[in-house]
Amino acid sequence: MKKENAKENIENDLNRRSKKITTKEAKKQEKKRIKKEKKEKRKKSKARKIIRLILILLLIALLVFAGMFTYKFIKNGGGLQGFIATAMGHDENTLKDLDPIYFLVVGISGCEEDYKLADTIMLCSYDPKTQKASLLSIPRDTYVGKNKEKATASLKINAVYRNGENINGMVKSIEDITGVEINNYLIVDTDALVQVVDAIGGVEFDVPIDMKYDDTTQDLHIDLKAGYQKLNGQQAEWLVRFRHNNDGTSYPFEYGDNDIGRMRTQREFISATLKQTLKPSNIFNITKIVQIAFDNIKTNMEFDTIKDYIPYAVNFSTENLKTGTLPGTPEKCNGVWIYTVNKKQTEKLVQELFIDEETSDEDTTTSQNSNDTQQKQLKIELLNGTGKDSNLSKATEILKEKGYDIVKTGNTNSTAKTQIINRTNQKTEETKKLKTLLKVGTTSQKINNSKVDYTIILGKDYK
Repeated sequence: MKKENAKENIENDLNRRSKKITTKEAKKQEKKRIKKEKKEKRKKSKARKIIRLILILLLIALLVFAGMFTYKFIKNGGGLQGFIATAMGHDENTLKDLDPIYFLVVGISGCEEDYKLADTIMLCSYDPKTQKASLLSIPRDTYVGKNKEKATASLKINAVYRNGENINGMVKSIEDITGVEINNYLIVDTDALVQVVDAIGGVEFDVPIDMKYDDTTQDLHIDLKAGYQKLNGQQAEWLVRFRHNNDGTSYPFEYGDNDIGRMRTQREFISATLKQTLKPSNIFNITKIVQIAFDNIKTNMEFDTIKDYIPYAVNFSTENLKTGTLPGTPEKCNGVWIYTVNKKQTEKLVQELFIDEETSDEDTTTSQNSNDTQQKQLKIELLNGTGKDSNLSKATEILKEKGYDIVKTGNTNSTAKTQIINRTNQKTEETKKLKTLLKVGTTSQKINNSKVDYTIILGKDYK
């Protein structure tokens, strides 16, 4: 019995000790758990603080960005113009540095992909500062040869184009006719017009007369009724391509018959399309319109140049659009119908369309005064085509001594004859003075967007 009691006491003692150890271990484990939880809480608290700090910094950055954007937005003119200009990275100086842009628009059409005709030819300009634009229609039959008695169809302006293979030849011919220097061109397929009109939901337009014409060779079938109506893309193409009806009748004389009437309709329709395309509601279609342009327009203009003008073009009003047709007379010479340009009337119209009245008045005042003070205001661009740096230095020194402001000098392609180009419609007397100083020079008058009164290109005849 004693042995059994002793054994039981030992077991009880062992159990007590075991329980004591288990309790200590449990307490130890509990302490570890509590310590771990505290550590995790500290980590979570630290993480929350970091996240909170990041969010605060992001909010501050967003507010700063919003403030800067708003500031630039206001500086860029506010409204849709300000928003687009700011989004494209413009500032208030961008507009100040933009010159008027001159470009030739050639509208082509035809059912064959590899042979399309120049149906529409227009010389255009846009000044983002004044929000003024001009558009001069060039008749397709405009004669660019030298002798009317030997006229041929190949010497008409649209034939010079030759399906896009000689666009530079067309540009050069129109520069010679108008005196406007054209650095940019856009060749637009009529498919672009069709797609743009459909993209903006049609164009409201007053069709001047009933139009009924069929040409199976071009798969062209025009059928429009006179009157105010909404035209879809297909109908728009019919409108701008129409010349005469199947029975030979065309626009009435007072409107401008055949090609003259056709060009007037084209200008008025383009004006209506611009007006309706630039409506705020069409901003959501801008991506589609841009894609249509990329697919259907060929141009030598750089995208960086185009994008600089986009924000300001959205504010353009067709009320500021001046239009006209190249003055001249249709006549039949050597068995070919051609359009002969009236040079004097063309010079007058070009001045009205492409020379700002205020600038013209200022230039006229300047040129009417021949004293040195006025002479100093004339800005000269001097380019060296002689191949000798000494000639450029000599001419620069001579002109500076006489008070001219030489704002730009540089080298250009080698040329035989010295050219003195009147950029701002200066009086003939001023041009003669320059020729006398240089002792050589052929003179001409051209308009472009350079900020100079004269461009002088020194040729190899300059000694």
